[in-house]
Amino acid sequence: MGPIDFKVEVSLVIAGCGMTESPSIEIVDVTEDPKYERFHYWCIFHTKKDFPGSSIYEKYRHRREYLESAIPKGFRKKVLFYKGDHAGMIEYAPAEASGLPIMGENIVVMNCIWVHKRAAGHHFGKQLVAHMMEDKKGAAGFATLGCEEFHRVYVRKDDMERLGFESVESIKVKHKGIRKGGCFTTHLMWMPAAKNAKPPSWDESKLLEGLFFCEHHPLYHGKHRCEELKYILEKC
Repeated sequence: MGPIDFKVEVSLVIAGCGMTESPSIEIVDVTEDPKYERFHYWCIFHTKKDFPGSSIYEKYRHRREYLESAIPKGFRKKVLFYKGDHAGMIEYAPAEASGLPIMGENIVVMNCIWVHKRAAGHHFGKQLVAHMMEDKKGAAGFATLGCEEFHRVYVRKDDMERLGFESVESIKVKHKGIRKGGCFTTHLMWMPAAKNAKPPSWDESKLLEGLFFCEHHPLYHGKHRCEELKYILEKC
């Protein structure tokens, strides 16, 4: 897979391929604006609720701890508003501040991306990725995780492929706390942005342990009665 040409890719995504830039679309950096704090703790389809403020911090303790550590190191959270309503979001950080067990030199890791189903068909996912690429145009490349044959709809491998990533490594695992679905494959996904960029690697042991940066992620350690386990995933 060759490196992405930022100027070409971003102009194609934002100005072409049926994705004409529109005044009804706004991508907002919500990272450090208190007005948007709810977007750090709830996925976009939950943020119609009234934000309870500080009372949420204990429930989402791992998330708060992660944000306090990652924001000073370059973590960014962006929300896409369409006609004034939140329709998509993306969060990313340098590998050393990522919530995923991915490593690499000058690599940006996309923790997650999500577009609400009511906004499907507008290519908002590609616009969010293009925005990330433009924001971090000095990066050697971008990495994330993608799951295959997993019962949850989040972070699917085929979705990541449609956004421009490809699998460079994979592991077949089973979730100890989920009875249905059996084994599934987790992929290390990669999109180089510089010539001869070295692909990322991952810490397999930390992946099997589960993730701690977001309580809503399907591989979060504390879900499905797994709080007392050291590893929530096992190899198949």
